[in-house]
Amino acid sequence: MKLRRPRRPRDFRLADSAQQIVGGFLLAGPFVVTEEVWVLAGNMHILQALAIVAIVFAIGYAALYKADTTRDLDDEQEVAGVPIRFISLMVVTFGSVTVLALLFGAPETFLADAEASCGLAALSGGLERAARSCELVVTSFKAVCVGSVFSVVGAATADSIFAK
Repeated sequence: MKLRRPRRPRDFRLADSAQQIVGGFLLAGPFVVTEEVWVLAGNMHILQALAIVAIVFAIGYAALYKADTTRDLDDEQEVAGVPIRFISLMVVTFGSVTVLALLFGAPETFLADAEASCGLAALSGGLERAARSCELVVTSFKAVCVGSVFSVVGAATADSIFAK
């Protein structure tokens, strides 16, 4: 006798986002306040950070729709062809790391010598000066990317485990 797996409800609920938030914050926390992550981010190239973003998207998609056999991508609610659950996962993933980094004051703590004036005034001095003056912002972005690798695992796992 073959047992059928129950299908999850199609509707994406606020409770689903709450589960993702718990998982995302849980795994992101330790990495946001670790000096090694900020040193690593400072030594990374921006292309490496963008590659990490692509990896985070791939991990999130695989965890939601490939590893979880009870969830059907075709049954998901969509916005512009992208499942709402996946959009929520990415917002939670990158958002939780960013919020924790800002709440703990990690950029100011680990990048005390970096300049944060990033804008038109910095561009007026040339690209080299603009790159130096945007160091705090760019390094913080790269550190958020590193932390997001762990956050997406926590958020997607919580979403899959606690889903009804």
